[in-house]
Amino acid sequence: MKKIFSLLIVGMGLFQCTMAQDSGGGGFDKSKLFVGGALGLAFDSYTTIVNVSPLVGYHFTPAFAAGAGINYSYYRYDNGLYTSKQTYAGMSLFGRVYPIPQLFIQVQPELNYMWASQTADAGQQYSPYKTNQFVPSLLLGGGAAIPTSANGALTISVMYDVLQNIWSPYYHTAVYGVGYNFGF
Repeated sequence: MKKIFSLLIVGMGLFQCTMAQDSGGGGFDKSKLFVGGALGLAFDSYTTIVNVSPLVGYHFTPAFAAGAGINYSYYRYDNGLYTSKQTYAGMSLFGRVYPIPQLFIQVQPELNYMWASQTADAGQQYSPYKTNQFVPSLLLGGGAAIPTSANGALTISVMYDVLQNIWSPYYHTAVYGVGYNFGF
């Protein structure tokens, strides 16, 4: 847990340093600001998944952007024997390096609070449980930013949680993302 908080503090420090080193001398440039994020829905006969993840970022240079986001995720699994529910609410920082304008490498430390429960369905012998706790994640990966207008881009990414906390919403799986960024 100390490592995650240290990473978040280092990330915020880097964010502040890059803000202070604005080479234009004019301070904040609204045209470098972007907002976006992702919405996710998945349903099948056993599973329900809902995700809302807005973000705000700033292009400090053509090759570097950073920002912050919040997220909410809900997972429900019911196979007729037991019902498992997990809800996450959290925040993240991110940094993107663009080796070329359309491709990026991303680092995203994230801290979520999780509410989880499992209950046995009628007549079943599963032990119920409840747990609430903070769950750290560190997503590393990359993707593409496909321009769709002068101030917008479709983003596609693949990331992996290198911390692999057993309660992470990204435990043992790649994170595939599709989103949209709006510029000003």
